[in-house]
Amino acid sequence: MIPILGRINELSRKQRSSVGLTKAEQSEQQELRKQYLQAIRGQVLTTMLAVSVVDPLGHDVTPEKLTNEKLQRREQAGQ
Repeated sequence: MIPILGRINELSRKQRSSVGLTKAEQSEQQELRKQYLQAIRGQVLTTMLAVSVVDPLGHDVTPEKLTNEKLQRREQAGQ
């Protein structure tokens, strides 16, 4: 689980309450949301790079764009 999620939820609850958020908390909330989205996108990309698409005949039909990204990542890891 993403560690900042607890704080994001805490700020969200406070925002919906009668108390509301201070300017500093609003800024913190925006920054935490950006970090959260970045983490989620990274997880999705990592998952997609581990996927290979195979047709019923057993041929690899992974989209070229995904295959190129996998190769590029491998080359970067080797440097």
